Amino acid sequence: MKRVLISIDDMNLKKINEYLSLAHKIEKIPDKEKISLLSGKILAALFFEPSTRTRLSFEAAMLRLGGSVIGFSETASTSVSKGETLQDTIYTVENYSDIIVIRHNREGAARVAAEISRVPVVNAGDGANQHPSQTLLDLYTIQKFFGSIDGLKVAFVGDLKYSRTVHSLVQALSKFEKIKFLLVSPESLRLPGHFKAQLVDQKHSCHETSDLAEAMSSCDVVYMTRIQRERFPDALEYEKVKDCFCINLEMVSHARKGMKILHPLPRVNEILPEVDSTPFAGYFEQVRNGLIMRQAIISSLL
Repeated sequence: MKRVLISIDDMNLKKINEYLSLAHKIEKIPDKEKISLLSGKILAALFFEPSTRTRLSFEAAMLRLGGSVIGFSETASTSVSKGETLQDTIYTVENYSDIIVIRHNREGAARVAAEISRVPVVNAGDGANQHPSQTLLDLYTIQKFFGSIDGLKVAFVGDLKYSRTVHSLVQALSKFEKIKFLLVSPESLRLPGHFKAQLVDQKHSCHETSDLAEAMSSCDVVYMTRIQRERFPDALEYEKVKDCFCINLEMVSHARKGMKILHPLPRVNEILPEVDSTPFAGYFEQVRNGLIMRQAIISSLL
């Protein structure tokens, strides 16, 4: 069976826990010992969409495991700009690499790549669909902060309609026990109905609101997201909601003890820098965990 990581929906709880366990093991291995784990292996990073953390952390993860990296971070200098199809790009790159990491603006593109590639494929984000490696690092971060994921109350704030990180993490958390979901968004950016139906079917508590203060005072985790201008078909609609939520010092003063704020980043103005130095800020630890989890993902697939 081909080894791939395309969608959280493809994974059961056992598989998710295997990745979490492997990440804990990887984190304990000294860097000088990791450097020989994937010596001679090559990762191809194909980023058809902009990225900072995902691309660099996958590349750093491969390099720290002793492998090498090829690829591109924009398509202007590639044959894609000449009209090359995704299929032909994959058919070409699989000859040069042992594993492919792909980000694409088209939903389902990673699935297409995985179906035709002879080497493992990792979905690094496909449109507004899925971002499974981000979800695994989010789960790893939550587990490290709280010890267990079961029974937590998690607020998702901001763009719940278009955010692939939200979609993936909601699906993943729904596989755990007794998670309480608080969905905080403007009406136009609410979580799509089929995700909410899934939560109801699995007997999770789920409540929608536009009150960010409620989330700050009642939740264990506040998962903040950027309002994504690039996902809006109408610029006027984006302007209406772009600054609807912002976490500042006054707001975190009402947070429950131990609450952690996560954010997949980049942020714009939804979390003020004054919050960074508070014990509630968990997003830079989240970034660090991205390197560890992506080392685990690459190691597992290879």
